[in-house]
Amino acid sequence: MDAERGFRGSYWLETAPPGAPAPPPSGDIAVDVAVVGGGIAGLSTAWELVRRGREVAVLEADRIAAGVTGHTTAKLTALHTLVYDRLRRTRGREGARLYARSQSAAVRRAAEIVTELGADCDWEEAAACTYAEDPQGVAQLRAEAEAAREAGLPAEFVSGTELPFPVAGAVRVTGQAQFHPRKYLLALADDLRRRGGVVYEGTRVTGLTEGEPCVLSTDAGVSVRAREVVIATHYPVFDRALLFTRLSPRRELVVAGTLDADRAPRDMYITPEQNTRSVRSAPYGDGKRLLIATGEHFTPGTADVEERFARLTSWAVSRFPGLTPTHRWATQDNDSTDSVPLVGPFHPGSRHTYVATGFGGWGLSGGIMAGRLISDLVEGEAVEWAGLYDPRRVASVVREGVSFLKHQGQVARHFVGDRLPSGATPSPDDLAPGDGAVMRLGGHQCAVHRDDSGRLRAVSARCTHLGCVVAFNRAEQAWECPCHGSRFAPDGRILQGPAVRPLEERDL
Repeated sequence: MDAERGFRGSYWLETAPPGAPAPPPSGDIAVDVAVVGGGIAGLSTAWELVRRGREVAVLEADRIAAGVTGHTTAKLTALHTLVYDRLRRTRGREGARLYARSQSAAVRRAAEIVTELGADCDWEEAAACTYAEDPQGVAQLRAEAEAAREAGLPAEFVSGTELPFPVAGAVRVTGQAQFHPRKYLLALADDLRRRGGVVYEGTRVTGLTEGEPCVLSTDAGVSVRAREVVIATHYPVFDRALLFTRLSPRRELVVAGTLDADRAPRDMYITPEQNTRSVRSAPYGDGKRLLIATGEHFTPGTADVEERFARLTSWAVSRFPGLTPTHRWATQDNDSTDSVPLVGPFHPGSRHTYVATGFGGWGLSGGIMAGRLISDLVEGEAVEWAGLYDPRRVASVVREGVSFLKHQGQVARHFVGDRLPSGATPSPDDLAPGDGAVMRLGGHQCAVHRDDSGRLRAVSARCTHLGCVVAFNRAEQAWECPCHGSRFAPDGRILQGPAVRPLEERDL
């Protein structure tokens, strides 16, 4: 659909296309550590463990570095919008300090890896800035600058930036980085293999039996035995830890285009205003840079995505004169209810299973941090910030109460409300090419789609994760679950978890 509108997809996937896929395992295998998920968190963890002499297998349902990491904006920084003042209030000054130290260590770790591997990944050092255009936001920025500086970051409040429009103020932190995430991860995967690690693509994990060893089952009927298991699937594909009650998915749009290099910002910017606006640029050649603008976040399955793409594109073109939009894509993040990722032992009874999730839009520094943290935990080493990120941490009313109740209220509203009759329902005849809608056919709720050739297809409208009713995203041609973020192709194939089973086909 985007090609028809003149847009190309993810720039990162376009400029680092996948080679031949790594085949699934041909039979049952046994390893020291099985890592489920081939994004930044999974590959970082696997690489750290292989360097320590562990026998590691990465199990990826699709292609490595092609999911969320392949659709990021690729900002690597410890400044995460306005997190430090919030952490200072909810986790104390020590919690904010540990967060800053761990995220800064991740930025340094990535720089070390780029140098060690000689990775050609467009690495650039840049400052990270959180800005506001509305003068009423200045007090919040000053508080954030103070909290970030108190936590150990070289943060300062500034009244001006290089942006081509006025701002009321900004928090600025130097010594951060931006890079090509897919080139970085492909270099990491190549070195992982050279060191004896194994990567299996097209291998969807569907079951986990914990024990000594743990046993993973896959959709191909192959079993993987491992002493340790790491679940790095972005949103955990197993629910026994009930982490889905503490995670809320959000989708965010990206528009990119070429701009004369002397007009493109060299630092990285974000504002929570206008439903988030994030900007950075990347090398492009021929005197140009690629401007990458992000924003318009929403819960999957709840928005007119085409309208939001138009809004973001209009903003980018008006704020950066001379911009020629060429690409657009979308990404998905999971917010934890207390703003801190969940990285560590999977649940209170875990002995050999670990999880990494809830990075809240900052998955690059979070994923690299998680790789180092989990590898240390597997090796039995103490990590000073392990308690901060521990998924088993006890929630408090102050930390999570409002966010927890809001998220659960939204889930309950969709889980119950979307099942109830809501007046006139569409029929298959009402669908134009490229459209989809949930309708009741033969007593069942069906997700019906008409493709561009006019062919109709129906699948079950119940998400196979926990049974919420999906909704259609026309701009991306996908069925989306508003409860926990699973996404499916029009024919029911899984595009994104936590679902591990496709939507069942239905007769029209």
